[in-house]
Amino acid sequence: MNQPEESFLTHLFELRDRLIRALLAVGILFICLFPWSKELYTLLAQPLLDTLPKGGQMIATDVVGVFLVPMKVTMMVAFLGALPYVLYQVWAFVAPGLYSHEKRLALPLVTASVVLFFCGMAFAYFLVFPTVFGFMAGIAPEGVAWMTDIDKYLSFVLSTFVAFGVTFEVPVIVIVLVKMGVVTIPKLKEWRPYVIVGAFVIGAVFTPPDVVSQIMLAVPLCLLYELGILLSRFVVVAPRAEQAPPASDPAPTAPAAQSVSPSVPPSDWNPMSDAEMDQAVSDQAQQRGDVTKPGER
Repeated sequence: MNQPEESFLTHLFELRDRLIRALLAVGILFICLFPWSKELYTLLAQPLLDTLPKGGQMIATDVVGVFLVPMKVTMMVAFLGALPYVLYQVWAFVAPGLYSHEKRLALPLVTASVVLFFCGMAFAYFLVFPTVFGFMAGIAPEGVAWMTDIDKYLSFVLSTFVAFGVTFEVPVIVIVLVKMGVVTIPKLKEWRPYVIVGAFVIGAVFTPPDVVSQIMLAVPLCLLYELGILLSRFVVVAPRAEQAPPASDPAPTAPAAQSVSPSVPPSDWNPMSDAEMDQAVSDQAQQRGDVTKPGER
């Protein structure tokens, strides 16, 4: 009874140690980046600052917003910088309980997921933000000072990063579903019309209420879905062929009614008449008499 409890406590202590290591890595990196917190927020807000009208600027409506918002940005950057080490701690805790084929599949998928998430964030920062902010600045009415609160801008940026980061995970999701046998490639191809409609619905929900940002999320989602289908061909598991019966299996036995001598076809056999039966019995008796004569002597 003590062995299962000791094993559970051992895993619990190991989980605690690895969580502490991950948090320490994020904390140390946060402390190192703290002196440049204002510069980090300026870098994050640069796509908006570049599109603001002449003389435009961002505002802070909260008393402590000028301090808390840059701290949040610094914490986010610290977490992203320490993410490889955090994932290593997670992998070191989970890997001993996985089979070898599961390790071969999980490690590339986790690596690809992290890379694709960063690609989604970069796509939003370098392409989506300038396009969306330029569109908003162009449609602003005359006499309206287009300025935003720094806290609301941070919330918008984080939600957009998450939306595009998750969108870029579509190929990994498709590959995992195909690998697990949940769906097949022909079924994924049949779902194309629904995926296109769903992509635009997701774009309308998770992006600002403008057509430009909606299209810039929906189109990559559809393209990444097609990429997932293409890559799934390399990991799809071929269905097992029906196993033929072993060659050593005995052939099926013919019914008793048909088990006759091979030299006499069943269709040519006819019962003997009484005279033929008496003649056969007489011949058998005569043969037996010939065999016993030498013994009698």
